Amino acid sequence: MWACAVGSVLGEVFGTIARLRRAKPLHPRGTVYDAVLRRRGSPEPWGAQWLDVPGEDHGLVRLSRSVGLPRPLPDVLGLAFTFSGPAGDRHDVLLATTGLRPGARFALLPRRDPFAVPYGSLLPYRAPRGLVLLAAVPVAGAGFRLFTAAPVGRWREFATLELAGRTGPAPDQPIRFDPVLHLPPGLSWPPVLARLREPAYAAARRA
Repeated sequence: MWACAVGSVLGEVFGTIARLRRAKPLHPRGTVYDAVLRRRGSPEPWGAQWLDVPGEDHGLVRLSRSVGLPRPLPDVLGLAFTFSGPAGDRHDVLLATTGLRPGARFALLPRRDPFAVPYGSLLPYRAPRGLVLLAAVPVAGAGFRLFTAAPVGRWREFATLELAGRTGPAPDQPIRFDPVLHLPPGLSWPPVLARLREPAYAAARRA
C-alpha cells in the first residue's frame, strides 16, 4: 500500500539524518519542564476515559525546535508531554505548531515563541466515537489549555497543562518520545496512519 511505501521512505530519511547528526533526527535540542495535566473532561464524550473523565497526570514536558535552526529564525516548534498511567505504563503526546482552523490543522507552521502559538496533533487519533485531534493553546504564564475536536469540528477544552519549572540546572534531558509505542490512554492510530508513522520512529529508535 502507498502508506507502507511512503513510511519506508520516511524511515530511510529519518535514519540518515539521525546517523549524520548522531542524535535525534528531529527536535535535537529543547527545554524540559515538570508538568501537571489537570483534566476536567470533554464536554462531548469520545468514549476514551482519558479525554472524558476528570483526573490528573504528572509528567514532563519538552519544548523544542524541530529542525534545530538557531534563534531568532522561525522553526516548527514541538510540545511533547510524557506521563505514566496508574499501572505504570507510559504515554506520550506529541504536538507541533499548526493552525487551528479546519484547513490549517494539517499544516506545520514555523514559529518563533513557544509560549505564544498554538500546537496541534497534525494527524487524528482514533477514539471509540470517532477521529479526534488534540490541540494546546498557551495561556498567561507557563501553561496551556488543551482541546479536542473532530477533523473539521469545533474545539472543546478538556484539560489544562501547567509547567511547574525546569527539571534541573541543564535545560534539556536525553528523553526520547515515541507516539507510536506510547499512545495516550484509550486512543489509537488509524491503521493507515500507523503504517505511515512506524518506519520513521523505528529508524529514530535504531539511531
